[in-house]
Amino acid sequence: MKERVLLSWSGGKDSALALHELRKSGKYEVAALLTTITRDYDRICMHGVRSILLEQQAESLALPLEKIFLSKNASNEEYESSMRQILERYRAEGVCGVVFGDIFLEDLKRYRQEKLSQIGMKGLFPIWKRDTAELACAFIDLGFEAIVTCADSNLLDSTLVGRPFDEQFLSTLPEAVDPCGENGEFHSFVSDGPIFQRQIPHTTGEVVLRENGFYYCDLVPAATASKG
Repeated sequence: MKERVLLSWSGGKDSALALHELRKSGKYEVAALLTTITRDYDRICMHGVRSILLEQQAESLALPLEKIFLSKNASNEEYESSMRQILERYRAEGVCGVVFGDIFLEDLKRYRQEKLSQIGMKGLFPIWKRDTAELACAFIDLGFEAIVTCADSNLLDSTLVGRPFDEQFLSTLPEAVDPCGENGEFHSFVSDGPIFQRQIPHTTGEVVLRENGFYYCDLVPAATASKG
């Protein structure tokens, strides 16, 4: 019998790779995608992607979507309280753990494991300690398509935001920036790939610099397009 888990889903490449690895293993059933949403903007936290595009991802993945709504300046206490409430509900329904697309941030992994253990759940990390340069190339080689939705203005130029996550993008990254943006240098939105039933159509809107020092590209939902 497959273990039932939740998948921490940002809509970006790392969580997509985690789901790909999970499905390859055949050992788990994903009960739902778990995504934090900034209530004030109705967008995915940090990534800045509209909820409607997130919903289209979930539909294309044929998975339920569980949104956790947070205020725009949410404290860690608000985050933990909201998360715990939802996780306890799923734990009562037999879900045993949460899957994350983390790669090498030890403190973050330890934090997640500690919080989950407090409610009798475990963390799973299917792409943990993979070489990020190899992982980035594997993502592209597998046929995934993603776009860079935001980037730290202290590290990257605004012209890199709104661009496809491809070999050309990787070749322009400064040496200090991780190829997967694991240190939070940039974030992405995945619109197609082997785990999706159909492409998530969208166009790129304007790029703006927000008060948190990140450039954001607005992704605008487009007419529905089916996979060829």
